[in-house]
Amino acid sequence: MQSKHNKQLVPLAKQLRKGMTKEERHLWYDFLRSYPVRFSRQKVLGKYIADFYCAQARLIIELDGSQHFKTENIKKDDERTAFLQSYGLKIIRIPNNEINRNFTGVCQFIDLEVKQSLSQLC
Repeated sequence: MQSKHNKQLVPLAKQLRKGMTKEERHLWYDFLRSYPVRFSRQKVLGKYIADFYCAQARLIIELDGSQHFKTENIKKDDERTAFLQSYGLKIIRIPNNEINRNFTGVCQFIDLEVKQSLSQLC
């Protein structure tokens, strides 16, 4: 298995951090940044960059725009998910429109997922 950290992707991860989507900014600044369990944004994991990563809960949050629902991208996302799951990580995918329509519900869902993951790791 390839190393978890890929130095070649670090510049792209930094660029993605600076150019977050409005949904990523909203989730980061209005919830995850001050969440009691630490999250990282645009975290390099192997050959991929995760939108949000919580090492303690072994959890990845991916925000999906409309391009993720196109047939050709569904297969790529499935491959990405399988790769990241091979590290023992749980991946949750949240459509951007859920961030916009039901932000409180999304935050409650993430909180529940983190707590469940932490309880299973103890």
